[in-house]
Formats: sequence, C-alpha cells, structure tokens
Amino acid sequence: MKYGFDNNKYLKMQSEHIRERIAMFGNKLYLEFGGKLFDDYHASRVLPGFEPDSKFKMLTQLKDHAEIVVVISASSIESNKIRQDSGLTYGEEVIRLVQTFRGKGFLSDSVVITQYAGQPAADQFRTRLNNLGIRSYLHYIIDGYPDNIDLIVSDEGYGRNEYVETSRPLVVVTAPGPGSGKMATCLSQLYHEHKRGVQAGYAKFETFPIWNLPLKHPVNIAYEAATADLNDVNMIDPFHLEAYHTTTVNYNRDVEIFPVLHAIFEEIMGECPYKSPTDMGVNMAGNCIIDDEVCREAADQEIIRRYYACLCDLKRGNSSKDILYKLQLLMKQGGLTIKDRPVVNAAMKREEETGHPAVAIELSNGQLVTGKTTDLLGAASACLLNALKVIEGIDHEVHLVSPLAIEPIQTLKTAYLGSINPRLHTDEILIALSISAATDKRAALALSALRQLRGCEVHSSVMLSPVDEGIFKKLGMHLTCEPKTEAKDDRK
Repeated sequence: MKYGFDNNKYLKMQSEHIRERIAMFGNKLYLEFGGKLFDDYHASRVLPGFEPDSKFKMLTQLKDHAEIVVVISASSIESNKIRQDSGLTYGEEVIRLVQTFRGKGFLSDSVVITQYAGQPAADQFRTRLNNLGIRSYLHYIIDGYPDNIDLIVSDEGYGRNEYVETSRPLVVVTAPGPGSGKMATCLSQLYHEHKRGVQAGYAKFETFPIWNLPLKHPVNIAYEAATADLNDVNMIDPFHLEAYHTTTVNYNRDVEIFPVLHAIFEEIMGECPYKSPTDMGVNMAGNCIIDDEVCREAADQEIIRRYYACLCDLKRGNSSKDILYKLQLLMKQGGLTIKDRPVVNAAMKREEETGHPAVAIELSNGQLVTGKTTDLLGAASACLLNALKVIEGIDHEVHLVSPLAIEPIQTLKTAYLGSINPRLHTDEILIALSISAATDKRAALALSALRQLRGCEVHSSVMLSPVDEGIFKKLGMHLTCEPKTEAKDDRK
C-alpha cells in the first residue's frame, strides 16, 4: 500500500490544536464533531495512511478532559431513520455510540433530543434512555430558526431548551448522522453557559472538505461525491478571503449559515470570535499529507467508485437520477472516466472472453488478476483465490481447495439448505481454504496473504451478492460493480 498521509503526525497535531482552542475560550469548549468517529473509511480511502479510527484515537489523547454528548432529532426517532452503512436506526445508533464511548473509558451519559414537539416516539425513546441510565434533555423547535435572531437568543428560544449539565473542559457534540442538530445544541449550550457567567466557546471539527487544499483537488471533489445525496457544494470561503486575503475551502451550508452564526455569537457573547467559517474549524488533516500524488490518485478512484455505487443503487431503486447527474458532473470536473479504473476494463474483457460474469483485482503493485465463473466457484471466489496465488507465487494450476472438498459443500447448499446457486461464495471458499490450510502448506501460505489484499481495487462485471460485498469490505478491498444482475443461466 502506498501511503500519502502521516497518521502519527495527525494524531499529535490535531489533539494539540484542540487543546489550544480550549485554552482560547477560558477552558470550556463545545466541539461540534461531524463525520464518523470509529470507522471513517471514506477518509482512509482518500488519504491512504489515515486509519479509520484515527479521530477516535485522537480524542483518546484528550479523554481525561473530555465528555461526549450525543444528539438526535425527534423527527429521526419518529421516522425510524436508518443509517445505510450499518442498517441501524438513528435511535439504535445513539445507544450504540454511548455504550461504545463508555466502554472505551469516556464520560458519556447525556443525549439531547432536538426539534422536540411532543412526539410520542421521542417520549418512548427518552424512557428507554432513562432505563439504560442515560440522561436525556429536550431542545425545542424555535419558530423562524435560524433567521429570527431576537427570538433564538432569548428566554423563549435557546432559553427554553433544557441545559445539559457538563463537567469537563471539552464537550464533544456528535450524532448518528447529519441533520441531527449538533450546531444548534452547541449554540444553545453557549447561551446557557453565558447566562450562568461561564466563558465558553464553540468550534467545528469536520475532516472534509480540507480547507487548505485547492477547491478542485480530487480529495475535496471526492467529498462532494460522498455527499451527493445532501447536495453539498465545496466553495471558496468568501468571509475568509475578505478578512485575510487568503483562499480557503469550505462548503455551502457553513458559508450560508455564517452570517446568522456571527449574529448569534454577538448576541450571546457580545462579539463573534471568528471572522469566517474556516476560522471555526480545527481540522489539521491537510497538514499531514506527505504524498499529494498518492492522495490524488486514491481520491480519483473514490470518485469513480461513488459513481458506480450510484448506478447500482439506481438499479436497486435506492437512488435518484439527480444524484447520478451530480456524480457525472464531478467526474467531468476531475477529468475522469471509467477507463481511469483499470479493474473495470480487465473484468469486462474477461467476461467478454468467457461469456459469463467475471471479477478483476488490482494488486498493490499494479498487477491485474481476474477470475471467471466456473461450475465450482463464483467469479468473485475464483478471483480471490487467483490473487492469493499470485501474491505467494503459487502456480495457477494448483488447487488450493480440492474439488473433492468443494462438492460436499455444494450438496449441502443445494440439497439441504435450499440454495439455487451451487457455486461457492467468497465466505464459503475462505472457510474451505482455512480447512485446507491445516494440512496443505500452500493453502496456509495463501491464507496468510489475505492481509496483503487490504486497499486493493476490485471490479465485478455484475452486481455481487451482499455476502460477497461484505467479504470484500471486511478484507479492506474497494469494490465496484457493473449495474446489472447475474443472468439466470449463471445462477444455476
């Protein structure tokens, strides 16, 4: 794997910068924390070297000074809103987050339910939190938010919200997903703190867009691709440019809301501590890029992957043409086509040669390995075994798993478990490989090579089953699929 990001430098620099911001506000800072804390795989894909749990490790360095407040909107509870990556409802994710934070030694015992208007589902959720020993607080809908400043910054606005009792210098405010009300919660707390004579401040931690990279840098374009469904748009921060004559990158929502935030800060604190949305941020990721070309290449691949993911989601009825059009525009802005993804051409060429579904894997050295559909194995399973053979220098004709061992598994699948497709999926072939490894040194070598597949690119000429998709994800491989289903003849 080529590295473009210094993760150790990031952990050190980011935690130091947050400490400086805490000190700037008299030792009390509300930090709005966007994005994923534990598993930021987007960041690890576009910044090779960034570890998925880097942000959590960074916070761990501040654990003794921090507590974590989780925010969820009453409307998300009422609608049973679901996270697409985990399949959990926002409510379940809130409980998972709190329990995980506690398990890691963090102080986390407060949940804020925002946009509350007496929803029965929110009341039930609050009862559940109470039974789990988690304190909950209600924040109400404010008429005219966010433009009615006089009402917002008053006893009938923020003053009506329940004050969240906190005890640490750093209060991290996070949520199960966007639109939960993190910023409003932070500002409400500032209002209450200043009413109590406590000098407190606010800062925002979002990894993307990276403010000190160019506007059209592939890493920033990849962020737009990742948030195409939210219609976020990267833009030059006009407030920062005017104040400092320096070009920085932010995104439309923060730029649009900044005049309102500025006015709210003035009402609460007497003056606004920031001259621009960029000033509010504490993100040091851009300073930890050690190989810009590696990050550019990785981000280009992410943009193409997002495009393919949308095509497949459209096929399944889970996306929209508007999102696809935006991704196509971002591809053009980046000067990209599907030809810039080598595994695509390799998989499609192999399918054309065999007349059946095929899969291609690009190894870390750039070598392309393909796999075809056979009577025993699906294309994904075949390609996985072929890649392991290439990595360990094992002859292509060698059977790492004996056909005699595969046939009983096929009988089990079709005769006893009711499966139509007798071919082994990736999870099944890996289990068979691990059994063979007990008596076959070459199979053991191949099994040990699995970790070398992390970060490799994969493309399938058809949409894969959730099982195969899940295995590639667990292996840390980056999968794309053509937006078409497997023909009936290939599923027999």
